[in-house]
Amino acid sequence: MKLLPTERLILGINFALMALDLTLIYRSGVGIDYPGYAAGLAIAGFCIGVGQLYRSFRSDEGIALATTACGLYIMFTIVASMSNYLLLPNHNVIIDQQLIKIDAALGFSWPSFVVWTAQWPWLGTLLRIVYMSSLAQLILVILILGFTAKRNDLHKFLLTGVFAAIITIGTWDLFPSAGASAFETLTPQADGALPILVGPEYGAELLRLFADGVKYISPKNVLGVIGFPSFHCVMACLSLWYMFRFKYVFPLFLAVNIVMVPAIIVQGGHHLSDILGGFAVFALATFCAGFVLKNINKTVGWSKSSVIAN
Repeated sequence: MKLLPTERLILGINFALMALDLTLIYRSGVGIDYPGYAAGLAIAGFCIGVGQLYRSFRSDEGIALATTACGLYIMFTIVASMSNYLLLPNHNVIIDQQLIKIDAALGFSWPSFVVWTAQWPWLGTLLRIVYMSSLAQLILVILILGFTAKRNDLHKFLLTGVFAAIITIGTWDLFPSAGASAFETLTPQADGALPILVGPEYGAELLRLFADGVKYISPKNVLGVIGFPSFHCVMACLSLWYMFRFKYVFPLFLAVNIVMVPAIIVQGGHHLSDILGGFAVFALATFCAGFVLKNINKTVGWSKSSVIAN
């Protein structure tokens, strides 16, 4: 395969996480929906294969970059989400009460904000749609950067996402949190008027998983288990940061991700401090990605001028 150095690095990280997952599965005895995960990995492998065909025989680097990156991203999403669940149960001290106090010090109350939003049910529906758009946005960013052959930007985008996810999972494993919806109470009127993806019942299930762990993992029924820091916030930052130079699509990304902030709070059941933590993770991951990519480029002898379309 004609994988570029950054692509090989991300593939290596994927295989390392896969080995970790298999080790945790063996040690814990958790049941796995192997056909379900195999289907996802097959899609990832197909995308990578298409990319290699275009790079080797069609000399279309734009398609090669886009499809290879999609495959690597899909594979990472699968193995990283499994790692989340396989780290359960988590008996470290849950930090949500501390996060609630930080929010209060900032003058923010999750129940009050949700009750205010519930005055307009259509707004709750809009926030739901925006919240669920995060993964689609990242795929769109990959396709835009790939098809326009922005190799350096695309690879830094991928590395930033990978490093941010690893930092997020590690932080959550050491300092677990389930989000505001697991600890705060809504009025019956607000709870009934607003369609919330991550409501009190969802939060209660997360706390049960923290205590008891999981018996069976399937891509069909995985839940987002991380409260702090918010990875949805990281994904919004990724979309905006790497679409900034595309003046025709950036306004759309900006509009959607401005709405993403209240969507994370309401539909994601997050503390305000979860979002602040997401900003910090994105900044750290961006720095790490830039450092690694700079050293990769030095190692393979790519000058700044030799990087395609950058």
